[in-house]
Amino acid sequence: MAFEAHISSDGLAAPPSAAPPHPNAEAAPPQDAPEPEKGAVAPVWLQRISLFVLVLFCVYLGVLVTILPWWTRVWDHNLFVQSRPALAAALRIGAVRGLISGVGLLDIWIGVSEAIHYRDHR
Repeated sequence: MAFEAHISSDGLAAPPSAAPPHPNAEAAPPQDAPEPEKGAVAPVWLQRISLFVLVLFCVYLGVLVTILPWWTRVWDHNLFVQSRPALAAALRIGAVRGLISGVGLLDIWIGVSEAIHYRDHR
């Protein structure tokens, strides 16, 4: 019997062209992702401006979220918080204020990290 022949469940040999593909066999070797076209990548100046805007936004928002919970005139005395007594009680807890400030510090860290690890895509 030939090596390439497939033996079906009824014991008869079938030619290799009639053999069903093995379930674990790959149909084709995996292809690498196609390279982007030259015009598909944004210009370097646009990449740098978008990085600047991202870093500025992250740092500004991070500083605001870090400081705002400890600024009592704004944090405790606004209509949104005063109209919800349960929320007001929860937002006056120091641990909650610290957690929110931690999110602000994390946002600052993300912005600075993006600026440090930036690479141009050319």
